[in-house]
Amino acid sequence: MRFDQPVLLYGAGREGRSTRAFLKARAPDLEVFVTVDSGDAGIEDAEFIAPTDLQAAIEQHRFGTIVKSPGVSRYKPIFLVAREAGVAVTSNLNLWGEYYRNGRTVIAITGTKGKSTTATLTHLMLVNAGLDAGLAGNVGLAPLEIADRNKIVVFELSSYQTADMAFSPDVAAVTNLTPEHTDWHRTTERYYADKLNLIDRDAPFPVGLGKGARDNETVLAALRDRSRLLPPIAPFIDDRIVAAVKRSKLKGEHNLDNARLAAQIALAAGAGLEGIVRGIQAFEPLPHRLEEHAVGDLTLVNDSISTTPEATKAALAAYPGKRIALIAGGHERQQDYTELASLLASRGVTVLVTLPVTGDRLATATYAAAPEIEVVEAATLEAGIRALASRRDRFDTVILSPGAPSYGQLERPGVAFKSFEERGRAFVRLASELFA
Repeated sequence: MRFDQPVLLYGAGREGRSTRAFLKARAPDLEVFVTVDSGDAGIEDAEFIAPTDLQAAIEQHRFGTIVKSPGVSRYKPIFLVAREAGVAVTSNLNLWGEYYRNGRTVIAITGTKGKSTTATLTHLMLVNAGLDAGLAGNVGLAPLEIADRNKIVVFELSSYQTADMAFSPDVAAVTNLTPEHTDWHRTTERYYADKLNLIDRDAPFPVGLGKGARDNETVLAALRDRSRLLPPIAPFIDDRIVAAVKRSKLKGEHNLDNARLAAQIALAAGAGLEGIVRGIQAFEPLPHRLEEHAVGDLTLVNDSISTTPEATKAALAAYPGKRIALIAGGHERQQDYTELASLLASRGVTVLVTLPVTGDRLATATYAAAPEIEVVEAATLEAGIRALASRRDRFDTVILSPGAPSYGQLERPGVAFKSFEERGRAFVRLASELFA
């Protein structure tokens, strides 16, 4: 990256702020601009440029590099304008690769679901094995925040980051692959290609595959050569992993698979069995991922991270034998909810609260597939929880697992969620109040 030309930060979240700190340390007098499509653009020592003025600023060559935050789609037309004008487009992750990659062991984990848990488990296993490991990406620190702190860096990477990742890892893993994020990638096929750009490379680094990726033909095509696969776990090690998971706070069969994949990665990075077991025992549930709260004899489960039907299926499977009130629905991404609806009754769902927009399709599918389930179509999360409060005798567990993003979703009339985290916190707060 050149430090003799001004830089534009596209995005002002955690990565944008850490990029600004990196630039200030490297070139204190460098002129820095910032733009955002919405929300707060308040980054210290950065001049704001409105999105409507970006094209003119590019044509005037007001900056030589754009550092794009992950949430900003690389397929926005403005980036084509920038490249045609000779303006470089990079990312926080790629700057880390340029300045800190050499001399470090890089473990990169992606997948539609399960990547945060798998990355966290991998990190815990390595640390408990006495290895100098750090955690970065979507969990842990931003890449430029972790900088050169550790000899081993475990990256949890979204498709937004793998799409243009410019360096290769030493070990990679894919947990699973199902349709997601088509609003960012434009098509499912492009989402798959961008996600699998992590492993679809000439470099022969080893790759671990979760249960949801091992038989996926698209994943296997990107792998190119099965000889790259990490060796399977020996039976005696697997027995210890299964026993450790049973004693841990990991819930559900999908999390056992995450633990197995993390163990494969940790073994490849030099961890021993005892460190792996201690890492599993040290795991604490991540926020908004099967996060449990007790209100009297009622269990509240905040699984707001769930943005696909597959994630909702996994959440329900983690609570066998329970009578469940499920809250689902959210932003439309044209995902199929038919199979989910057909599984609800067998997974213990007695009441289904659906929220706009996808909740409309889930409700219709459930009326047809499971007429014994009471369906409540609510306009807001608060209205849905109030409806459940009057049906308290029909369930012992309430699970918020929307199977869809939170964009545009309402807590109450006129109050929209800004993120899945905000949706999850609102669920816990409202349910705790209304069921107390």
